[in-house]
Amino acid sequence: MTVAVAERPAILQARNMTRRFGGLVAVNDVSFDVREGEIFGLIGPNGAGKTTLFNLMTGLTPPSSGTLTSRGQTVTGLSPHRVAGLGISRTFQNIRLFRGLSALENVKVATHRQTHAGLWQGIFGADRAEERQVERRAWELLDLVGLSDRAGELAANFSYGDQRKLEIARALATEPRILLLDEPAAGMNTAEKGQLTAFIREVRDRFDLTVLLIEHHVPLVMGLCDRVAVLNFGELIAIGDPASVQRDPKVIEAYLGGE
Repeated sequence: MTVAVAERPAILQARNMTRRFGGLVAVNDVSFDVREGEIFGLIGPNGAGKTTLFNLMTGLTPPSSGTLTSRGQTVTGLSPHRVAGLGISRTFQNIRLFRGLSALENVKVATHRQTHAGLWQGIFGADRAEERQVERRAWELLDLVGLSDRAGELAANFSYGDQRKLEIARALATEPRILLLDEPAAGMNTAEKGQLTAFIREVRDRFDLTVLLIEHHVPLVMGLCDRVAVLNFGELIAIGDPASVQRDPKVIEAYLGGE
């Protein structure tokens, strides 16, 4: 019997997460749980602290105080590559592809993290069998995001939307349990946003993932996410199912406005 998302245990627990930059408090005493298998949205005005919170969760920025745990393991204070080793992977608001490499090479770089030989041994042919496995995995992920027919093209030549898809493929190559997407719909038209919604659900189900996403396109968030958290000036002002969050007076005042 399938267990409803609301009844599943927490896979990620943030407690009193705070980050100060001098006199500026970018994230202020934020606590929440993310359940296994849910799609969890993080919204709020520009400057609310959303990306800073993602940076705290993935080791790019150390918290001033507070803790983050995943499946009983402490994440706080770990380097980004060790966080990735715990199964937490992400994309970025500002796309960080290797623009001088092909789409296939971009995904292979991330896939090598899961091999015994490693990146440089793979490049220099230290383990041919493992390298073929890396190649197959990269092709599978490019096919999943609809880019296998452009595998040999440089990432720099891709449209903004296709670069987003390639970045997601690269994140999936690390075999995460938790996938953090920072504004995945940025630069996409209405049709592409609709396709993205279906794609995120497919990825969640196919890879048995938990997904956290930052997104400014409110209809996409409300139609996709199981729960939504709202930040404003670094503080968590609401958390709950999309319908209740949309009705919250504090959220309407701070972010949604009017209807």
